[in-house]
Amino acid sequence: MQRAAFAQLLEKYQDFDTSPGNEPLEKVQMRLKQPFTYFYFICVEGEKAGAIRVVDPKEVGQPKRISPLFLLPAYRGQGIAQKVIQLCEHLHGETGWALDTILQEAGNRHLYEKMGYRATGKTEQINDKMTLIFYEKE
Repeated sequence: MQRAAFAQLLEKYQDFDTSPGNEPLEKVQMRLKQPFTYFYFICVEGEKAGAIRVVDPKEVGQPKRISPLFLLPAYRGQGIAQKVIQLCEHLHGETGWALDTILQEAGNRHLYEKMGYRATGKTEQINDKMTLIFYEKE
């Protein structure tokens, strides 16, 4: 499901070393075993539509992270991601969050900004097609 959700972005940006769409199964399994990782399937009418991973170290001063959040193409543009973020913030705390997304993807940036995340000013160029932008929600 993760590969399918990120396939278009992987093709567009060719970020083979960093894309969740190109991640080996072993790496995904390793992250799911981390004691500070919470992984939630996103279900719509009983069907798996995507997933979100929350990294929550549960330590004062350590931000929680969304990494990654994804929906299969058929479920995008329906407000599902907003609801999922709200639920995760309710479960893990409303403040103290961090994430990164693709600078060139205006829709992603709009979603996070609408949810109260603010750009930190930090960016990281992955390749000549793609730059990550970092956000936080205090």
